[in-house]
Amino acid sequence: MAWALKLPLTDEVIESGLVQDFDASLSGIGQELGAGAYSMSDVLALPIFKQEESNLPPDADNKILPFQYVLCAATSPAVKLHDETLTYLNQGQSYEIIMLDNRKIGELPEISGKMVKSIIRVVFHDRRLQYTEHQQLEGWRWNRPGDRILDLDIPMSVGIVDPRANPTQLNTVEYLWEPSKRTSVFIQVHCISTEFTMRKHGGEKGVPFRIQIDTFKENEGGEYTEHLHSASCQVKVFKPKGADRKQKTDREKMEKRAPQEKEKYQPSYETTILTECSPWPEVTYVNNSPSPAFNSTPNSFSVAEGNGSPNHQPEPVVQVADNLLPAATPQDAQQWLLRNRFSPFCRLFTNFSGADLLKLTREDVIQICGPADGIRLFNALKGRVVRPRLTIYVCQESQQAREQQAKHENGDAANNTFFIYHAIYLEELTAVELTEKIAQLFNISPRQINQIFKQGPTGIHVLVSDEMIQNFQDEVCFVLDTMKDDSNDGYHIILK
Repeated sequence: MAWALKLPLTDEVIESGLVQDFDASLSGIGQELGAGAYSMSDVLALPIFKQEESNLPPDADNKILPFQYVLCAATSPAVKLHDETLTYLNQGQSYEIIMLDNRKIGELPEISGKMVKSIIRVVFHDRRLQYTEHQQLEGWRWNRPGDRILDLDIPMSVGIVDPRANPTQLNTVEYLWEPSKRTSVFIQVHCISTEFTMRKHGGEKGVPFRIQIDTFKENEGGEYTEHLHSASCQVKVFKPKGADRKQKTDREKMEKRAPQEKEKYQPSYETTILTECSPWPEVTYVNNSPSPAFNSTPNSFSVAEGNGSPNHQPEPVVQVADNLLPAATPQDAQQWLLRNRFSPFCRLFTNFSGADLLKLTREDVIQICGPADGIRLFNALKGRVVRPRLTIYVCQESQQAREQQAKHENGDAANNTFFIYHAIYLEELTAVELTEKIAQLFNISPRQINQIFKQGPTGIHVLVSDEMIQNFQDEVCFVLDTMKDDSNDGYHIILK
């Protein structure tokens, strides 16, 4: 009976305790969400606002992805549970990325036994820097001439084919690989995170980067443009040995925390798994330097009599002239800015016509766009041409023979005949570039030119290499002769 009388008192105590707990929880909300605790910039800095993955399916976490990329570098232990992992890298150190094939049996059979292409980029993690990425990279190029942001360590890499680093894209490398074979690529990041801070007082925290890998398969035309998979991770890059010191500092800080606090943080993993993300938007670059056809007849290959291939349809040479004209409307001017990679300034020049842009002085453009982009925009508006590293002049031997024969047949009437030479401008100073330029002049495919030789002493044929081209004298003249390759439909070019 006494126990029954205590029941209401116990309920009252429990009820009052719940009310107090609830009131305490409500009172804390105002303090946590006060203006002093959070700001809009903090909210926008959350990873959900940085990495737009809205186009991924809702069950992306549960599905098995066709590929997986693993960066062999430890993650930081000072990252909260629901935040994205953060990995520290040393400047210039080679780090392995393992390329794994996770396809199920029968999945993507069209790439079985075939190559796929992967593009690795180092890009900005912060939205603010993403909007001004081109300006930031141009500024870095200005301060570090001749350096690259991202490089491949080719001798250490395994299973990659045709690695390439575009000289105009300092933060990008690409290569081919076969998913069914063991593949790992070693990368080196040469920029550090503090190079993109304001540096007003020193000691600023460096900005985070993203390492992103996009993988493509071949389309029907043999080009690697069909997207298969993309993944990325967040990294910070320090001066040599700086990443090791930062990792040690984070670990020591976590060891000093209370056990309840440690539970709010992720453990440090020995490797970093790149998570699926949206593909990086491709930028189309327009070739502003047209190459004239070598012959007056566009579809002819008149290097020697009888050497033509009747079954070959030459690839068309597209000639593009993209100078801004004064008569261009504001809409045309906007398109011109986009084509020439000035998209960050389209809003500034919304109502500018071609005449308005062309009236701007060099000082005006630099003041509006900054030194790096301002100089580039001014040069593009004025149609400035960069002097090539090497210029050579070539003439067809068959043309010289025809001119000399006409001179003999006509006697003195043909004394004023002259030979027509064509200029070839080289930037990379490689045999591949020379092959492509000669093919453009002949209006044929570069695949039809098997080898290029230079006639040496006593008439010997010396294979043209990159080193030989680098030692050519500027504005040297050659007579081009051709020799049919009996093994296929190609030709050998001989420089005399």
